Formats: sequence, structure tokens, C-alpha cells
Amino acid sequence: MLKEMFAEIGEGCYIEPPLHANWGGNHVHFGKNVYANFNLTLVDDTHIYIGDYTMVGPNVTIATAGHPILPELREKAYQFNVPVTVGRNCWIGAGAILLPGISVGDNTVIGAGSVVTRDIPPNVVAVGNPCRVLREITDHDKEFYFKNLRVVDKK
Repeated sequence: MLKEMFAEIGEGCYIEPPLHANWGGNHVHFGKNVYANFNLTLVDDTHIYIGDYTMVGPNVTIATAGHPILPELREKAYQFNVPVTVGRNCWIGAGAILLPGISVGDNTVIGAGSVVTRDIPPNVVAVGNPCRVLREITDHDKEFYFKNLRVVDKK
């Protein structure tokens, strides 16, 4: 069904229902092995690109559509549509909102509840409202996956 709905859907993708999409996913491009948790909302009035191995938490909104600031233009129902791009191997935390025209770089983590109003570079952890880079992903992250919990090598 996803192959019929989406503009592109890579192998191994999984979307937990429910999924909400303005255009039924018609402008959505998922790479391979993308996982999206429940209540993903895609305001896909234009293209949304999600890279391979990206994980999307529950209740995330990715919006490509917006309206002008000028009240007179909103009265005329003006709208703009600008693509959103999320790189490869990203993690978009629960409840995050990605606004029109933004780009998230490869390997980046967007913290839960963040509102992404501008581009976020690759290889960082970014959080907040508005979302800002908190720190780079470093060698420390190779040793600890969460707080003081060590990554265990199962060789």
C-alpha cells in the first residue's frame, strides 16, 4: 500500500498507524529502512525527503506548507509550500515539529518536543524551541548510548 501512496518508499520501511498526510503521501520520499512511530503527520503539499535508516518518534509533524505573516495575504488564503529534507540515519524525537524549508543533516538527533525553524547541520544533537544545536556527536557517544549506560560489544 505504501508503494502506491508515496512518491518513493525504500525497502524495509515501516510506519506505525495512524498516519496523516494532506496529499496521502503523494509528495513523500522515504529512503530504505525508515521507521516512523504512530501519529506521524505529513503536511505534504510539496516534497518531503527522509533519508535511509532514519527513525521518527511518535506524534511528529513535518510541514511543508505555511502562510504569509501579512494579514491581508492570509485573508486571501495565500499559502506557500517549501520542501523539507531529513538526512540519512537521523532520529527525530517524539513530538518534534519540522517547519517548511528546513533541512536536517545526516546522523543528527532532534530532541523530543523540538520545533525546527532553521537548518540543522549533520552529526549533532539539537533540541528546544526554537531548535538549536546542543552539541556534536563525539567519541563519547561510541562508549555510552544513554547517560552512564555503556555500549556493550557483543563480539
